[in-house]
Amino acid sequence: MRPGETAHRGESTIDEIYRQLRQHASETGMVGPASAAGESAHRPHVIAPGVASFAMRTPTLPPATHTSCYVIGDRELVLVDPASPYEDEQQALDRQIDAWAIEGRMVVSIWLTHHHGDHVGDAQRLAERLVVPVAAHEATAERLQGRVRVDRTLRDGDVLALAGEPRCSLRAVYTPGHAPGHLCFLEEQSGALVAGDMVAGVGSILIEPSEGNMNAYLASLARMKALAPSLLLPAHGPVIASTAAKLDEYVAHRLWRERRVVDALERLGTATSAALVPVAYADVPPAIFPLAERSLIAHLVKLVEDGRAERSGDAWRLLPAA
Repeated sequence: MRPGETAHRGESTIDEIYRQLRQHASETGMVGPASAAGESAHRPHVIAPGVASFAMRTPTLPPATHTSCYVIGDRELVLVDPASPYEDEQQALDRQIDAWAIEGRMVVSIWLTHHHGDHVGDAQRLAERLVVPVAAHEATAERLQGRVRVDRTLRDGDVLALAGEPRCSLRAVYTPGHAPGHLCFLEEQSGALVAGDMVAGVGSILIEPSEGNMNAYLASLARMKALAPSLLLPAHGPVIASTAAKLDEYVAHRLWRERRVVDALERLGTATSAALVPVAYADVPPAIFPLAERSLIAHLVKLVEDGRAERSGDAWRLLPAA
């Protein structure tokens, strides 16, 4: 769960963990490339024909400080993840949208990758201002009830063709794992893939066990690689050009961490997740341990699903090899 969201299935605990991490980031001066001055200049950055980004300051997970709102199309435009709850950021986006309108470029829809607060912070206000529909996966719509009205349900493979030159088209790609309703969006002419929170150009991706699933996440990364995208457009940080290498890196890192979790279980035997964290995550600062424990539980759940471990109450243990 991202900061500012309504609690859902135990996510208030995650809100508190994120708050502590932001406090730790402030106290230690932990910042990332996303806080560079150029990203808050409120100028759209053209990435490819019919593809641009507009970085918006959001209450996101450090070291990131911004979420990229992607703009797809030429004459007809789709905004992906208008993210900021902050009035000054919203006004900057309004001014840009008004400037596009003068040029004959009109926003026709808002698409959401998933429900986290640092991706949807401006969606409802902007949809009402522009009188355009919001589209998202049905699982995202469920989690946004009472906060953002989703007018259209997007399913895997749905395509929206956009008028203009170039004639862009946007295809929904179902990629659960980080969130149950997570979608990536492939701009079919350029091959650029709006990746949401599947990968990051700064920081890392949390698989929160109350709503995420590590096996599903790894399968979604494989599906993204099979699309052979020309670019990965993450929500946080710069565009990623080495797409296959980045996706392979993410898979390799998760499997490396899984080996660390298995090693910790072998060393401690039956143990709680809190006891396993200092062993499996000895490479991260203790201030990050509460967040690391959430990721560790996601790995433990995967081991159970794979038939390699079992849980009894709050304790976990490896099963004997077959």
